[in-house]
Amino acid sequence: MAVQVEIWTDINCPFCYLGKRRFEQALAGFEHREQVEVVHRSFELDPTLAPGHSGPVIEHIAEKYGISAAQAAANERGIGAQAETAGLTYRTSGRDFGSSFDMHRLLHYALAHGQQEQLLDALYRGNFAEDAPLFGDSERLVGLAVQAGLDEANVRAVLADAEAYADAVRADEREAARLGATGVPFFVFDRTYGVSGAQPPEVFAQALERAWGDRNPVLEVVGGADACGPDGCALPERD
Repeated sequence: MAVQVEIWTDINCPFCYLGKRRFEQALAGFEHREQVEVVHRSFELDPTLAPGHSGPVIEHIAEKYGISAAQAAANERGIGAQAETAGLTYRTSGRDFGSSFDMHRLLHYALAHGQQEQLLDALYRGNFAEDAPLFGDSERLVGLAVQAGLDEANVRAVLADAEAYADAVRADEREAARLGATGVPFFVFDRTYGVSGAQPPEVFAQALERAWGDRNPVLEVVGGADACGPDGCALPERD
């Protein structure tokens, strides 16, 4: 039986980018990785932002946390160092932030067409690794979706219809709240075990093993007594 892993994320979230890579490192070493189903769920760090809103990320971090721009820049460099250790490219300056609602709608469209993983990777790459701003640029969003293998006309149709897959995004966000997720990344294994944050690969490996063990328990057999099998039954000893 397959193990389902649901991952609540936001494209704005650098630790979601990092957490995805660390989870993938754990999954690569998991003996039963072919029987793990991964589904990405929607979570907006700031759902109050209007679609199309964007701004410089350093200034946003400084204002949100009440720190200086220099401190915010230092925080970004620290995350960049962690990303580099995980083998990820992370641009520590010049990035933007903004509403991710349309991106989440597209991720649900991609899920319906078997391309969700590819689109999420393209969005993370576009936000954290590439030079051009991502938020507030619908043409760049279309371009990344096409690079991920999605049909351009259908992508444009989804973006043009503000309600397309909107209910699916909101349902994910309600479910995150029901499960007690207050931040992302948030990993749920078979709706039984939760892992919060960009944990080391070892933590994800333990969660995978635990979820697999619960789905596929090992039967402990106490033997030694007489029994019958395909070759017959044990004969009683004669005096």
